[in-house]
Amino acid sequence: MEEESKAPDPEPDIADPVADEQADHAVRHALAEAVPVADLPDVEEDAPKDSEQMEGSEESPLIAEDAMNGARDFSAGGELVLERKHPLAIRWMHWINFPVLFTMIWSGLLIYWNDSDNAYRHPHAVYRVGIGKLTLLRFFPAWFYTNRFWDVRYKVTEGLGYHFFFMWLFAINGIAYVAYLLWSREWKFMAPHKESIREAIQVTLVDLHLRKGLPPQTKYNGAQRIAYSAVILMGLGSLVTGLAIYKPTEAHWLTTLLGGYEMARWFHFLLTMGFCGFFLVHVVQVILAGWNNFRAMVSGYEIRRGDEPSIELERAGAERSRV
Repeated sequence: MEEESKAPDPEPDIADPVADEQADHAVRHALAEAVPVADLPDVEEDAPKDSEQMEGSEESPLIAEDAMNGARDFSAGGELVLERKHPLAIRWMHWINFPVLFTMIWSGLLIYWNDSDNAYRHPHAVYRVGIGKLTLLRFFPAWFYTNRFWDVRYKVTEGLGYHFFFMWLFAINGIAYVAYLLWSREWKFMAPHKESIREAIQVTLVDLHLRKGLPPQTKYNGAQRIAYSAVILMGLGSLVTGLAIYKPTEAHWLTTLLGGYEMARWFHFLLTMGFCGFFLVHVVQVILAGWNNFRAMVSGYEIRRGDEPSIELERAGAERSRV
């Protein structure tokens, strides 16, 4: 009778491991929105063990079903991976170029005012759009140079001093950037390929909300490949046209090749406007891409899904081909 009245031994608690697994899933998803500190582990091997423990148990079927669904999500490529995206050298040169290029454009504006000042009745033969003596558009209106926020008039010598100093930093940083791309083979991520134009059109349609679904990419998509490669060529063009303007006598062959001094100034101005346009689009795209993309240019790492193309695998393939 004593044995019959004895309470049965409690069954082993099997819900705790599943609850722990659910908590781990929540932490992993939270890490995707935080600054990454380590690679996220793969739980694919642990999922079968949890399913085996839950098999035959009737106490918590809902918990068991949630655990299996979570395991299937991760086994399907839903795991989060921390991956190196931008090497340190590229990040340094990227952030150095930002204030240098800004100073070049600002100082160029101080120089440009001297040509467009109406008080001295300049002909505006260079920085205007027109036919013959008829001017359709002139850069820029008077309020652009002096208003309640700034006054850039009568600062030509100041602009020349800044421009001639920072042009060397711009040139050195640009040459070092291109040299590093070639040496490290990072140029393979940036150089356009045969599908870049088609991908660029798709990306543009997605940005305009005329299409859904971005094309697959590793480090850069087709639009970025074309834009970033074009910026390098624009930088080279700015140095060449700037040299033709800076030394029109010593580099007369270069000035002549560009169509003369006035044409060299016009090309230089158009390239500057191109940089301004690229800067505005670039900032907007960075904001739309989100924090994970911006953080990659600061820390060098980004969090991606496991089913997305791996930058490191492509980078490792480039290293093996170099050896």
